[in-house]
Parts: sequence; C-alpha cells; structure tokens
Amino acid sequence: MDFDMGKRASDLRRELRQLVDDHVPEHFLGAFTDDPADLATAQAFCRILAERNLLCLAWPPEFGGGGASVWEQTVVREEMWAHHEPRGAQYMGVNWVGPIIMRHGTEEQQRRHLPPIAAGEVIWCQGFSEPEAGSDLASLRTHARPAEDGSGGWLVSGQKIWTSYATMAQWCFLLARTSRGDKKQQGLTIFLVPMDDPAITVRPIDCMMGPHHLNEVFFDDLRVTEADVLGSVDQGWSIVQDVMAFERVGIARYARCERLLAAAPTVLGERWDMLPDELRGRWIRMLTHCRRARLMAYRVVAQQSSGRVTPGDAAAYRIAVTTLDQDSAEVLMDIAAEVERSQPRAAWFLGEVEDHWRYSQASTVSSGSIEMQRILLSRSMLKGASR
Repeated sequence: MDFDMGKRASDLRRELRQLVDDHVPEHFLGAFTDDPADLATAQAFCRILAERNLLCLAWPPEFGGGGASVWEQTVVREEMWAHHEPRGAQYMGVNWVGPIIMRHGTEEQQRRHLPPIAAGEVIWCQGFSEPEAGSDLASLRTHARPAEDGSGGWLVSGQKIWTSYATMAQWCFLLARTSRGDKKQQGLTIFLVPMDDPAITVRPIDCMMGPHHLNEVFFDDLRVTEADVLGSVDQGWSIVQDVMAFERVGIARYARCERLLAAAPTVLGERWDMLPDELRGRWIRMLTHCRRARLMAYRVVAQQSSGRVTPGDAAAYRIAVTTLDQDSAEVLMDIAAEVERSQPRAAWFLGEVEDHWRYSQASTVSSGSIEMQRILLSRSMLKGASR
C-alpha cells in the first residue's frame, strides 16, 4: 500500500535531502556525541532550515511558521529522523513545545518563546520523569510551595531524572505539584523556567547512547511566578495529555529503520545473495513492519490535525514503532556482521547500524514505557467496546 502526499510533499522531500547532502557530513550520527562539532553542525543546519522557513513549516505564519499542511511537516519529520535528526534537540521545540504554547500559553508567553523556536535559536528540555515517577508520572514529588516572603509565586523543590538535553537547554518545560486533590492527576502545574537559574543543578548520567541523552536535574527553591505558569494552576494534567499525544507521534522512527534496511543490499553487493534465507526473510518482514508503522503514524497525524486523536491511537502507534526500532536493529546487526569492510559504504553502514542499535534499546522505555502504552491501548479498546 502506498500513500501519496502530493507533488508539494515530493518536492519538499527532494529539497530536504539535498540540504542534508550539502550541509551535513555523511558520517554524522546526531548532535549528541563527544564531538562538539556535531552540535555545531545541528545548530547551523537549524538556522539554514529556519531561513528557508522549513524548521517550523506547519506552524501558523503569525507564530513564525510556514502555514503548510501537517503532511508537509510529516515529510520534514521523516527526512530529519532518517538522517539522524540534524536539527539536534530542536525537534522537541518544533514538534510539541511550540504547539503546546500556542494552545495554552498567554500572548506574552507566545511572544517570548515562539520566535526563538521558529528561528532555531533555543533548546528545550522536559522536566517530567522522576526517580519515583517515571511511567506513573502523576505520582511525582517535585512540589511548588507558596513563597512566604509576600512576593507571590512559588518555590519549586525536587528532582527530575532521564532529562534529555538538560546540559545544553536554555528552557525547561517543568511539571510540579502545587496542591493535593482527590486524584493524583489533580493539583499539577506546568512552569516554563530558564535553565540558567542558579537554583537549578544538572548532573549528566553516563549511558551507551552518548552524552546529553540522560541527566538528573535538581531544583532547590527555584522561584517561579504567575508569568511562568502555562495554562491554569493545578490544571496541568490536561496539558500533559496534549504533550504526550504530540510527542509520541512526533518522532518518525520508522523512517530511519526503512532507510537502513533499504541500504543493506547495496552495501553488501554480491554477498547479499549469499545471506541465509532466514535472514533475508527477517529483512523483508522488517520492511513490511516499517510500512505498517508509517501508515499508523499517518492515521494519527490525520486524527491529530482534526483534533480528535485519542490516547489509544497514539499508544498503538507507539507500540508498533518502538518494537520496530528494536526488532529492525537486531536484523540490521546480523546483516552488518556479513559486511566486508572494503565495501565503499561499509564504514558508513556499520556506524549507522551500531548507533541505531544502541539508541533502540531505550525506545520501549522513553516517553512512556511500552507497558504503559499497552495499558492505555487496552483501556481505550475496553471503553470503545462498552459503548
């Protein structure tokens, strides 16, 4: 089954691939490596996209976007992820921080935060998960208590963990408890806070994905005000649900899987026909799963654009694409073992496959574990069956 997005989308895809060829080194494996030049490459590439009005292509023009369709933005998402996300951490601001501020932010918050995101000038991190509240996010302990000096506002104290990009981010999308309610989802508030505040401490966590992916963040009486609140005080959980819907469909993981799988026969050359039938059968199965995940993503994108996406829809896609990430990585590692290093693109392929395998190990945990996605999907199906 093919899904034709139209001529504009096809032209855009060609333009993006040419920009990547022209401005991103062939062996680029993302911005989050030990080499500072990789982050510099990503930041420069973001500025190039912004100058061409491609960074926030589907944003409304009044917010610095191109006013394009969600399908054109989907093309951007696919091409960026297929090429190791040369936007670096900017995808977070583009995919969900910006759209959430458009939906829930004040005019002042929109004026302050949206132009820098659209220009590719700012990096955000997400202050959600905690040591005792990962998949069960509503059980978080980071709290904001009213300031007692009469100045108004709150003092935030607590700890976040697994916070990607915290060492490089200028702003944090922070979730904290401001009151207690009958349900743990009540009494939560979103704050938009600058990461250079001295009350914030960041400690990197070493991991096999490389630097910047995992960090601990500590808040020691961080002062926040009404102006920092996104939405309404104590009503942050509804915003969190919006965030999850945007975030879980925002990364086109299937695009990188498909690109690497499609490259395998060319890289192996004559050795491809010598592979065991079982391995080539698994390769074909993964290509089929890539198409399945792509079409599931398109379904959610279509629903999201009409404002009717449900947690179950996003969860079903997330389950499909994260298991694809891991299963395809295993197949690709087995294929990579057969590559002759003298082949012209052997070094590129082996580096890409190893990086893909390392990154895939966390895919069924990050942004909500696969177990939680299955629970969300089950609840959605049971709710639908009871109607």
